[in-house]
Amino acid sequence: MNSSTNNYIKCNYIEHVNPNDLYNSYNGFIRGNMFPDLYNSYKLREPIEIKPENEQADMLTYLDGLCFALTDINLYLDTHPNDNDMIGLYNRFLNEYNLVLGDYEKMYGPLNTNSNALKGNRWSWNDSPWPWEY
Repeated sequence: MNSSTNNYIKCNYIEHVNPNDLYNSYNGFIRGNMFPDLYNSYKLREPIEIKPENEQADMLTYLDGLCFALTDINLYLDTHPNDNDMIGLYNRFLNEYNLVLGDYEKMYGPLNTNSNALKGNRWSWNDSPWPWEY
């Protein structure tokens, strides 16, 4: 097998990361990587853009991007636990995620079972419509 024909990413050690040099949450989400230096397009020249069809889908896409950013930065922090700049960025994404999640749930109901699924003394998680029924 000729390794020059393979187009895959090889692990690169990153000593210091500037949080300002990362992709925003959406661009990281569609690329599968928040770190531009580690992004490899593999077989796609450009990542596929997500085109939400309504406001609910737009909010879900935004939440997906924020959730992805939190996960990817979390992985970085597993190996760089003292990087205060990245901890700050993680906390900013987490605050934004919680705000958008709260707005989403006020408009469309609970998104997951960890959400505020109680309405008074009644469990409302299984109330319709579900997110995919809009």
